[in-house]
Amino acid sequence: MMVAMGIGRFAFTPILPLMQRDLGISHSLAGGLASLNYAGYLAGALLCALLPHVVRSTLVNVGALIASIVATLLMGVTCDPFWWGTLRLVAGVASAILFVVIAIEVSETLVRSRHARWSSALYGGIGLGIALSGLSVLVLDRFGGWSFAWLGMGALSGVLALAGILVAGKRQGSVSVRDTASSIHGNLAGIGRLATAYFLEGVGYIVSATFLVTMIAHTPGLAGFAPWSWVAVGLAAAPSTIIWQQIASRIGVRSALTMAYLIQAGGILLSIRAATAFSAGLAAVIFGGTFLGIVALAMAEGGRRAGTEGRRAAAILTACFGAGQVVGPPLAGLLADQQGGFSLPLLLAGSVVTLGGVLVATDGRFSSRSV
Repeated sequence: MMVAMGIGRFAFTPILPLMQRDLGISHSLAGGLASLNYAGYLAGALLCALLPHVVRSTLVNVGALIASIVATLLMGVTCDPFWWGTLRLVAGVASAILFVVIAIEVSETLVRSRHARWSSALYGGIGLGIALSGLSVLVLDRFGGWSFAWLGMGALSGVLALAGILVAGKRQGSVSVRDTASSIHGNLAGIGRLATAYFLEGVGYIVSATFLVTMIAHTPGLAGFAPWSWVAVGLAAAPSTIIWQQIASRIGVRSALTMAYLIQAGGILLSIRAATAFSAGLAAVIFGGTFLGIVALAMAEGGRRAGTEGRRAAAILTACFGAGQVVGPPLAGLLADQQGGFSLPLLLAGSVVTLGGVLVATDGRFSSRSV
C-alpha cells in the first residue's frame, strides 16, 4: 500500500513544487497531469468492477506492481508533458488495481483469522508512504532537483515492494466469491448514496491532495515549511484509520463518517487563510487525519452492505472516488491560474466535502449499532 498509493499516487504532490521551480510548469499543466493519474485510477477501478476475476490474477497484480514502480522512475527521465501524462495515467491504473486487490486480500485474511477489527490499519500504509515520500523528497532535492526526486522515489518503491514480497509469507487462497448477475442487484442496491458521498469526497479532498505543498510553497515566508507539510499529512494519516475506527465503535459509523467529512471541510477552508507555519501545519494535520479515515470507514461500510459482493462493492466505491478525483485537479489548476491563487478552488472543495457529509448524515442505511 505504501508503494501503490503513498508513493505511486501521492509522490507527485511534494515533487510538484520542484517541477514548477526548476521547469516553470503552470498550475493548469500540473492539474492536467494529476487528472490523468486519477483518470487512470478510475479506469483501473472500473476494470476491477466489471471484470472481478482480474483481482484474482497473479499476473495482473504483479504487472501492476511493476508498472507502478517503473512509471515513478521514468517520470524523472523526460521533460515531455505527453510522456509525463502517459506515465501518470499508467501509474493511476496500477494503483487502483493494487488498492482494490490489497484491500480485499487483507480484509479477507483478517476475517479468516478473526482479526477483522484491524482491517482499517491497512490504510495506514498510505499515510506512511506519504510521510516517507515527503522526507525523501527533502533529501533527494539537494542532490539533483525534481529529476533526482522522481528517480529516488522509484528506487525506494522497488525496495519497499521487495520487502513486502519477502515478508508476506504464505497465506490461504482467496475466499470464493460469486460473480453472478443475479446477486449484483440485491446486494449492491444499498450503496448508492454512500457512493455519491464518496464521489464528492473524491472531488473535494483531491484539491488539497494535489496542491497542498504547492499552495504553501507560494505563501510568503512558508517556502521552507512546504515540504514538511506533506510529512505532517502522512504522520497524521498513518494512525488516523485506527482512530476513526475506534470513534465509530463508540458513536456509530454514520456519526463518525459525518464528523470526518465536516472536520475535513473545515480544514480545507482553514487552508485558505493559512499564513503561518502553525495554521498551515494545522490544515495539513486535519487533512491527513481525516481523508484516510473516510476511505477506511466508507470501504468497510460498503463491504458490510454488499455482503457476498464485497469485491464488486470495493471496486465500485473506488471507481466513484476515482471519478471525483478526475474532476477536481484540472478545474482547481485552471481557476488558480485565472484567479492568481487557490482561494476559490479551496472554497469550492470545502463546499463539496460538506455536501458529502450531509449525504452521509441523511443516509438511513447505516446500521443503528456501533461497530
